[in-house]
Amino acid sequence: MGKGSGRGLALALAVLLACSGVVVVTAQDTERIEGSAGDVLEDNPVGRLKVFVYDLPSKYNKKLLKKDPRCLNHMFAAEIFMHWFLLSSAVRTFNPEEADWFYTPVYTTCDLTPSGLPLPFKSPRMMRSAIQLIATNWPYWNRSEGADHFFVTPHDFGACFHYQEEKAIARGILPLLQRATLVQTFGQKNHVCLKDGSITIPPFAPPQKMQTHLIPPDTPRSIFVYFRGLFYDNGNDPEGGYYARGARASVWENFKNNPLFDISTDHPPTYYEDMQRSVFCLCPLGWAPWSPRLVEAVVFGCIPVIIADDIVLPFADAIPWEEIGVFVAEEDVPRLDSILTSIPTDVILRKQRLLANPSMKQAMLFPQPAQPGDAFHQILNGLARKLPHGDNVFLKPGERILNWTAGPPGDLKPW
Repeated sequence: MGKGSGRGLALALAVLLACSGVVVVTAQDTERIEGSAGDVLEDNPVGRLKVFVYDLPSKYNKKLLKKDPRCLNHMFAAEIFMHWFLLSSAVRTFNPEEADWFYTPVYTTCDLTPSGLPLPFKSPRMMRSAIQLIATNWPYWNRSEGADHFFVTPHDFGACFHYQEEKAIARGILPLLQRATLVQTFGQKNHVCLKDGSITIPPFAPPQKMQTHLIPPDTPRSIFVYFRGLFYDNGNDPEGGYYARGARASVWENFKNNPLFDISTDHPPTYYEDMQRSVFCLCPLGWAPWSPRLVEAVVFGCIPVIIADDIVLPFADAIPWEEIGVFVAEEDVPRLDSILTSIPTDVILRKQRLLANPSMKQAMLFPQPAQPGDAFHQILNGLARKLPHGDNVFLKPGERILNWTAGPPGDLKPW
């Protein structure tokens, strides 16, 4: 072992010793976010907006879920839980004339393969069909062409409706959604599949399941860097280099034998417990920039190491990601060990105190039932901050902007 690696190991051991007693989630060991971000995180949206929920035929939502209940458990399930939340929310109005926002409950990810992955191929036709329905039966879509409507689109690349980036880019966002506000997990700067004004949200991770795996908060964090997941996807990327833009492969090739790194493709039953024993949790991009690891890291107080260039993170106006996480450029992955071991201990401890703040964890979750400050409320806060609507939202008589016949020919077929 060289001098550089030996020094890094010594620093890491010092960090592990320092971190062994500061992760207790108590008042004295937490830290509130100062300034506007902390205020935004704790905003209460009730009384600041009213939402009308369209009552669609069950084939757009309930029937799909009844056919395949697995939709409730995958990382795209936010579209279902957001619908359920709004049905009983205090912001719901049954009078569309007083609504600030209109919500169309379409479960576009609830068409699963036998292995449980969502198929996006019917999603554009399903969405078009739902929009045609509300435009025909209610007057509110046509007066704004959707500019006061929002849709939850949690696919890998949002409303581009494809799981492969090149094809998602080629498709682009469904033309009929160009004026709507999209609530989506995908977020990457200057990307075709992220339109201005979108609200980026965390993927769904099961709160109850994570709750059952909590360990005593004073458990020492004895693992310096932790990751479980794929490094290569030989089935979909046989030549390598395309999956995760090579970042995950670089993690494995550079650090598989590094004693500071506990990394593997295995997914042990102690996965959640291991994250709670770790100082840093790697959150690299996969096929898309985002994954549930980000949620898990925050909930379990493990400093997220975000490896996804130009990512737009969930609720970025409320959660101070720069203060709680570590950002590593994809090209810098080979230097990951030196980057992490060079972070001062006091900086690491402050990140842990911020992560220990219950409001930080709550903002990343979709609990059942909903709780103050959770991801549902952060979405509503994002919508409330867009009010009042500007003069460009409502169209002039006879004015039309959207092209109903735009898009790939397959999307125009009846659903």
